Amino acid sequence: MNKQKIIKELKLYSDTPELDVHFFLQDYPEPTQEQIDNFLLRRQKGEPVAKILGHCGFWDLDFLVSKDTLDPRPDSETMIEAVLDAVPNRQENLNILDVGTGCGCLLLTLLSLYPNAYGVGIDKSVNALKIANQNAIRLQMKNVSFQKRDFMRPNWIHSLGMYDVIVSNPPYIPSWEIQKLNQSVKGFDPLLALDGGMDGLDAYRALAGSVSSLLSSNGRVFFEIGQGQENAVQEIMKQFGFKLLKQYKDLGKITRILMFQRN
Repeated sequence: MNKQKIIKELKLYSDTPELDVHFFLQDYPEPTQEQIDNFLLRRQKGEPVAKILGHCGFWDLDFLVSKDTLDPRPDSETMIEAVLDAVPNRQENLNILDVGTGCGCLLLTLLSLYPNAYGVGIDKSVNALKIANQNAIRLQMKNVSFQKRDFMRPNWIHSLGMYDVIVSNPPYIPSWEIQKLNQSVKGFDPLLALDGGMDGLDAYRALAGSVSSLLSSNGRVFFEIGQGQENAVQEIMKQFGFKLLKQYKDLGKITRILMFQRN
């Protein structure tokens, strides 16, 4: 196998050829020509490496992913940093809710950092929940449960309990922008995890009107948002009795996480 030859080929259609090969060879230290050809063909079509290999690193853990889940993004690690900043005592007996859990990376990472916490992850996709459950088993997480619920429907909060921390990375891309996305996103990530309605804010409106009754007295809500959405999301939450406590920027210095508390 000629590693440099594979990198040279990848340079024709990948922005990260060396990294692509690094991850590929981690899974296939001595790949067959068929495995190499399959990998190159799928990358040429824009398929992300995580989707090809079926797993992806996030924080210091590794998560199974599929066509039914978003690939964990480095920007979303800002969510973990925000919760750690807000709750520095890692021994707290937290109840954590992850709305739109996908592969479970946010919730399971937080549970790995707060060993006394209990977590619930909800998603409307049965196939995503299967992946999340598999990840919990792989990571030997027993203090967690996953449920099929659609937060865009009324009564989704019924008998869900109370939480100290609610996290959510909801769909926030305006519908009209979907076709402008990179092929690696629009072609391989699930649409229901991307499309936030005409202005990208449908999910925040739905959640703002319902999460209040799920919060403990000092509970906090953490939302991941799209670039430039901070003022609009803050205004939506304000209308439902929430105050913004803090904003957190991602690696690109873009405001990515907003933390709210009830007034």
